[in-house]
Amino acid sequence: MYPKVCPFCGKISAEGICDCCKKKVIYIKDSRCMCCGKPVEKEEQEFCRDCSCHQKAYEQGRSLWVHRPPVSSALYRFKYKNKRYYGRIFAEEMAKSLEDQIYRWQIEEMIPVPLHPARRKMRGYNQAEILAEELGKIIDIPVNDKILYRIRNTKPQKSLDDAQRTQNLKGAFAVSKQHNIKRNILIIDDIYTTGSTINKAAHMLKLGGAEKVYFLTVSIGQGL
Repeated sequence: MYPKVCPFCGKISAEGICDCCKKKVIYIKDSRCMCCGKPVEKEEQEFCRDCSCHQKAYEQGRSLWVHRPPVSSALYRFKYKNKRYYGRIFAEEMAKSLEDQIYRWQIEEMIPVPLHPARRKMRGYNQAEILAEELGKIIDIPVNDKILYRIRNTKPQKSLDDAQRTQNLKGAFAVSKQHNIKRNILIIDDIYTTGSTINKAAHMLKLGGAEKVYFLTVSIGQGL
């Protein structure tokens, strides 16, 4: 009933993202970390500083855009201002750019990063679930939101430093014993900042029986 509106500038656009805004956002293509997919300074650089120094629970990950305006402001509205329809537009862009990579990973199931029930009730929805459901429809991979649970209502990660983020997530997630976990799992979330949340989720999924865990997010931080 309503035309598509560009999530970045608010103008009507049949393509979802208007041509003008497509020129403003930074798509992550070459010169990326082979582990987390974060942009790196030099083409010959295989890993970012973080992945060079710390072992990750996941195998590999990819993100669509660098997390800077207008992407950061659009994701804020998607996450906190009830702009749920952005999820379809973001999922379409993720499929266009990253569908081949997803199939190379041989993903059997996608799992959104969960919210604690109290936070979900307050917000009214989980943006990661919306992304996963929309992406699943496009690329025909099942989504399971009954595997991974957030059992502790943690502080918002954005207000913490790296050490505090890790401490904040201790005991935050649990895996259901009522469902069999697939071998190759893809975690879906909106933003990868330091990776603490996705790393902890991947660790729990492997404890629950997953063999390989990958991740996909709309944006990723710029730290090199």
